Amino acid sequence: MTAVLLCVLAGVVVFQHSMDLKGKPEKTARPPASVPVTLAKVESGEFDTVLNGLGTIQAFNTVQVKSRVDGEIQKVAFTEGQTAHKGDVLVQIDPRPYQAALDQAKSKKVQDESNLKNARLDLDRYTKLGDYASRQQTDTQGSKVAQLAAQVASDQAAIDNAQTQLDYATVRSPLDGITGFRQVDIGNLVNGSSQTPIVQITQVEPIFAVFTAPEDQLHAITTSMGQGDVPVEAWNTDGKTKLSVGKVSLINNQVDTATGTVRIKAVFENKDHALWPGLSVSTRMRLGRRRDAVIVPDDAIQHGPDGLFAFVVDGDRKAHQQPITAGRSNEGRTLILKGLTPGQTVITAGQYKVQDGSLVEEAKTPNTHVADQASADTAKDAR
Repeated sequence: MTAVLLCVLAGVVVFQHSMDLKGKPEKTARPPASVPVTLAKVESGEFDTVLNGLGTIQAFNTVQVKSRVDGEIQKVAFTEGQTAHKGDVLVQIDPRPYQAALDQAKSKKVQDESNLKNARLDLDRYTKLGDYASRQQTDTQGSKVAQLAAQVASDQAAIDNAQTQLDYATVRSPLDGITGFRQVDIGNLVNGSSQTPIVQITQVEPIFAVFTAPEDQLHAITTSMGQGDVPVEAWNTDGKTKLSVGKVSLINNQVDTATGTVRIKAVFENKDHALWPGLSVSTRMRLGRRRDAVIVPDDAIQHGPDGLFAFVVDGDRKAHQQPITAGRSNEGRTLILKGLTPGQTVITAGQYKVQDGSLVEEAKTPNTHVADQASADTAKDAR
């Protein structure tokens, strides 16, 4: 009897367990999770062909202003850092010794001119006397006139030299430019043989930049120059601020075989003095413009073992690697020469999580997330 009851209980337990299993729903396989990425469209439009480089700003002229005469400085007529114009007085050296030398030379000329005048009158008298005056007297007087005429010419040369020395006592700016640090003060003695300059003046309007370009771009550059001015933009070294716009003025007459580059000079008007001698700049030389170009954001370009590629997203939201051939980059956009067509969708961020065939979805921006959260909170309050 006990054995029968045990068998019945065991059967009941087995039956109940089987009913519990039948009542539970079967587990289904979960679909693969989508990878959040940032997407962009392949565009078609105009694209400027730009050649980027690094350059250094240089002045057209830099002058070390020095004294050409000896003397004491009586006046300093400039301030450090001012814009000096050609002919502006910079320093006045004591002019009195040079003025005295000039006056002396002028007096000597007046004296010699008087002697010459008298000698010519005597020569005229001897000549009019004819046979009454000896030939020797006439020839001697003619020689004396010639000597005095030469002396007057020498006096004029002495006057010109004295005037030049007097002019040198007033030191003037030889060009338009910016003055640097002053090296002398009032009361200092200067001399013409001194190696210490009074001040340095640097021309900054216009100014030029020297930068390099790859030798394989030389043909494109010369072709563009043959069609007109080639614009060059000067940016600061981080590439965020445009400083000035100029144009190519010179391509060096030889290629540097050690680096495979050619030096180029670009001229800038620099009216606002945004460029300064010695400043390092990033240069952007515009060689032309392509129309109906295929363009993608720079971030869409990926580097793989087989070359460049981009992730293209199809209509099923699946990503596929697409080999591409890319041209130059400009202002955050890259020219696509082969591999993509306008209207396609490419991934520009989040590629490190994506593999060929991965399911992707557009990542929500922070603003979108905040808006979704606010909507959820509003719905919750309504309930």
